[in-house]
This record gives sequence, C-alpha cells and structure tokens, in this order.
Amino acid sequence: MNNAITQRRRRELITAGILLVLLIFMPLPFGDPYTRNLMILTLLYAGLAQSWNILGGTCGQISLGHSLYFGVGAYVSTLLFVWHGIPPWFGMLAAGTVGGLLALLVGWPCFRLSGHYYAIATVVVQEIVYLLFLNWDWVGAASGVYIPFQGQSWLNLQFRTAKLPYFYVVLGFVAITWIAAWLIEGSRWGFAWRAVKDDVTAARSLGVRVFPSKMAAAAISGGLTGVGGAIFAQFVGYIDPDSILSGPLSILIALPAVLGGVGTLWGPLLGAAVLIPLRELSSTFLGSSGSGVDLMLYGALIVVVALARPQGLVSLFQWGRNGRPA
Repeated sequence: MNNAITQRRRRELITAGILLVLLIFMPLPFGDPYTRNLMILTLLYAGLAQSWNILGGTCGQISLGHSLYFGVGAYVSTLLFVWHGIPPWFGMLAAGTVGGLLALLVGWPCFRLSGHYYAIATVVVQEIVYLLFLNWDWVGAASGVYIPFQGQSWLNLQFRTAKLPYFYVVLGFVAITWIAAWLIEGSRWGFAWRAVKDDVTAARSLGVRVFPSKMAAAAISGGLTGVGGAIFAQFVGYIDPDSILSGPLSILIALPAVLGGVGTLWGPLLGAAVLIPLRELSSTFLGSSGSGVDLMLYGALIVVVALARPQGLVSLFQWGRNGRPA
C-alpha cells in the first residue's frame, strides 16, 4: 500500500473520529422525543445502508431483499428475550449469526449463476419468508410479538421514555459498520471484491476466487443487517411481518447508499442524513393530507440526484469511488 493511500486512509479514520465525537454530543441540546427519535432512525438506516453497501456496493451484488436478514434478526433476538429471557446483547449475536447464515443460504445457489439471478432470488426469498411469518402462529403471525417491559435496564435495553440510551446504542452500531467497511476497503478482500464488481472474468483471470468472495461479502452484509434488526426490535418494543419483513423496507435499506454513492465509504451515511429526515418530516407534515405529497417529494429527490449526480451525493464533495479524492 503506497504512501498516498495510507495517508488517505489515515485521514478517513481521523475524520470518522471527529464525526463520532460530534455525534456523541449532538442529541444533548435536543430534549424532545421526536427529534431524538428522528436522529435514532437516521443513524439506524445509515448503519443498515452501510451493511448493504458491503455487498451491493463494494462487491457489486445487488440485493433487493435485505429486509429478510433485518426481519429474521429482529425475530431471533425478540423471541430469545420473550421466551427464554436472554438479554438483547446476546440476542444481537444470535441475530447476526442467523442473518449471515441466511445470506449464505441465498447466495449458495444463486452466486453460481450469471446475470441478475441473485437480485431476483433475494426478492423471491424475502417474499416467501414474509408470507411464512405472516401466517405462522408460532411466531405471532400477522399479530406480531410484543416485547414486555421489565423495568429500565441497560442489560435488557429497555427504557420507559428516554430516547438517549437508544441513540448511543445505534451510534455504536453505525461505528461498527463503518469500521467494518473501512477495514474491508483497504484489505485484500476489498481489492478482490471491487475486482469482482468491475469485471468477473478479469478478476478470475487474476486469481480472484469469485464465488468465495461473493459468499464472504454476503455473510458480513447479512450478519450486520441482522444485528440492526435486533436493535430496532428492542427500540420499538413490537415487531410484525409488515414492519420488518416487507419489500419496501428492503428498498429503504438500500436507498441511502444509492443516493449517497454506491460503493463509497461515506455515501451511506450522507444518503441517510438527507433521505431519512426528509422521509420522516414529509410524512409527519404532509402525509396526513392523504394526497401523497410526501411520497412525491421523497421520490423527486431521488430522481433529481439520479439525473444530476449519478455517482451520488458524495460527488458534491469531489470524492471518488470508495471515498478517494477525485
């Protein structure tokens, strides 16, 4: 790794550290629950988009069914807590493991095919699992599962009215996903995955093991998304198939990365910082009219960015692929 790349990666790490410090203090002046809730959701989707970007951006394997890993991760953590009293911290580990295994299960047959079979498969499997959970009484079916409140506790990640603890939990999740993406970017895996994304045939001719590369990217991406699902379940206190396993949720997980810049280090964070507040605020102030104005504004932004900045919002700062200065 030459000096220019080393210096760039050092700057990225310093920038991330400064941003982390700023985010730690950011919610303190805002005491109202709505603003803190908005911050939590923005950070959560930033972490989920970063997780998706490891597979869809770095490795170029587009997934349209990431709500599968998110939803199943939420169910695993929730049911372990509700049925067996296992704290959510351990539930997150189980959720991440199951999410990663599911990603491997989907990828095993589909990564062996050419074209967009993987993207189609993720949609199909997500819909199958959604319908299964929707009619499966053992996991609450369409009624979902409520998480009983057992008193304020960091161990159980339960707080009656306080939003601040959840903010720091989600911030930790975002930090983990960013560090994972940063480490992958500069690793041998990262170079191999970008080669697979750019040209599979050329990558194979250079000795890159294409199938194991795709499987590794899928496992990491699915595992991190499953952890995000476990955190979300504990935050809202209730889960059902419509809220955590639906197709639109899969699109929402991917959109911040697409808007911010697919395959870049900062794109998912920047995209979430713009997209999620716009979505929540437009839904709050315009959605009640029933005219769909909020959805029109939401969609218009995506269209404008796609036309004006095809490489994402990071191009406004003259960042190239994977966060490199253009």
